[in-house]
Amino acid sequence: MAVSRFRWLGLAAAVLASCGGSRTTMTPVPPPSSWAAELRHDRAARDESFRTHPDSPLPRAARAAFRGLDYFDPDPAWRYGGAVTPYANPDRFNVVTTAGETRPAERWGYVTFDHDGRVLTLQVYRLLDQQNRTDGAGLFLPFKDATTGTVTYAAGRYVDLEGTEGGPFTLDFNRAYNPSCAYGEPERFQCPVTPAENTLPVAVAAGERGPVSRARAVP
Repeated sequence: MAVSRFRWLGLAAAVLASCGGSRTTMTPVPPPSSWAAELRHDRAARDESFRTHPDSPLPRAARAAFRGLDYFDPDPAWRYGGAVTPYANPDRFNVVTTAGETRPAERWGYVTFDHDGRVLTLQVYRLLDQQNRTDGAGLFLPFKDATTGTVTYAAGRYVDLEGTEGGPFTLDFNRAYNPSCAYGEPERFQCPVTPAENTLPVAVAAGERGPVSRARAVP
């Protein structure tokens, strides 16, 4: 479910107000020369895992015919680096899953970045029912955008923050991926649905696409 532009602007204003009107903006980071090759390698490894791993998100009957995941072409313009701005007093709430259940979470902080002259903001969460992990592995960043429900999964995609504890972090939307529930039987996985506040008013044509055929209407 998309967030109206006016609601999104209101959210951004609230975020800035909660932080005393200041923000730290992530900036575009040119990729290293090995970046494209590393993306190809990691995508091939993910395909192999989907095809052969016992816990593959694919239904077992579909694995033999699997020919690989679908991706947008690599775009370095969607690669950023910088800080996650933490909240002094994280707000706790329940995130809804694709199975209609809830999981405890908190709004741990947020990231702000510029794309094509538009300032964009995403909330960064922690899932409180998971064992605490250090570095970016403990942070959870789901998002929706103008591709959601058309060429990407209706519950949103996830992207990992890569970096050491406290940052700086790399935020590379070329590594955005669908949750496991996009591919498997619904009884096998309960994936957090992206909160409406993390809907970007632009198309993030980077990272993993589809499968739209398995997408369902979710809040």
